[in-house]
Amino acid sequence: MQQRRVIVSVTNDLVTDQRVHRSCMALCEAGCSVTLVGRRLPCSNALQRPYKTTRMALIFRKKALFYAEYNLRLFFKLLFSRADIFYANDTDTLLANYMAARIRRKPLFFDAHEMFPEVPELVGRDLVRRIWTKIEDRVFPRIAKRPNMAAVTVCQSIADIYRQRYGLKMDVVRNVPMPSAQSHADVADLLANVPAGKRILLYQGAVNIGRGIEWMMEAMPYLNDCHFLVAGDGDIFNTLKQRYKNLDNVTLLGRVEPQRLKALTLHADLGISLLENRGLNYYYSLPNRLADFVQAEVPVLATDFPEIHRVVATYTIGTLVAPQPFNAATRTSEPPDPRQLADTVRATLAQWDTVDSQQRKEIFARAAADLTWENDKQVLINSINTIFQND
Repeated sequence: MQQRRVIVSVTNDLVTDQRVHRSCMALCEAGCSVTLVGRRLPCSNALQRPYKTTRMALIFRKKALFYAEYNLRLFFKLLFSRADIFYANDTDTLLANYMAARIRRKPLFFDAHEMFPEVPELVGRDLVRRIWTKIEDRVFPRIAKRPNMAAVTVCQSIADIYRQRYGLKMDVVRNVPMPSAQSHADVADLLANVPAGKRILLYQGAVNIGRGIEWMMEAMPYLNDCHFLVAGDGDIFNTLKQRYKNLDNVTLLGRVEPQRLKALTLHADLGISLLENRGLNYYYSLPNRLADFVQAEVPVLATDFPEIHRVVATYTIGTLVAPQPFNAATRTSEPPDPRQLADTVRATLAQWDTVDSQQRKEIFARAAADLTWENDKQVLINSINTIFQND
């Protein structure tokens, strides 16, 4: 790929978004000059990246006013920036990118990390969902028809839906990690609350509704030989911290830097990835934590949704549990029986205790060979290249 200036945009503060970082690194390796645009929060940590980053300090931090301000600010930034291609991550950055691309007659590349109108935070908020859907209804058919615009998404199920709905062809670039050596970062402080001999259950990722974190916490009183670590931050972090403060075998760690998280994962006995059926976005998700657990040779306990099933069953890397019934009207799921969930955890741990170390290495090596960014980054570069081949 010849030297091209790419402006990549996302609505978060860039610190923990590993998919976007991987995409930027792939573009840099392909010879592009990359600028990543995001937002600055009062708690945002400093960044050191091999590409240019810029974060906008916004007045509004939540809901409609935040998205309106962000897209307006981004639109003017794109309008007056030197660039060869605008790269929009998710529907919440799409409008500014699309308008700027049309006005400046620049190529547009869209990367859907999820089906944005189906995110669980919008379940029950019909007006807001209609607004985001209306944006997609107007923009996606235009992307589908223009040779200088292209799109990718995280799994085949979502790609099929958008193709049927809008005629939009989307290549699949999964949310899988870069291959890397094991991290030897010091995580003693993260393990300080875990008594010697306890089995470590680990959740890593956003601490938001619909992630099944509460379900595991409810089961922890029946798992006295285990300790549940939650590595991440999000909308319900403080609520969970307060509600379960009396559980001595649960620790909410907050945000953990990627290298330290990688080192922490090596200490886990079981990775937790339980999801509620809060719309198609969750139903068709393939959480990147699955690949992170695979690289660390940690078996998983995961919800039996289509994309998750495809990975867990194909490579026999863990246990699948049936989805819980979800009531869209009340925006609640029927929680699993805590004792039964605890029994499933114990059974899974016991099963893996019978797997010898060589067999375990072979199982996870086979999965890791597929679930690696080395495979998917070439799909990303090829997809971007099609824009310029058709230009």
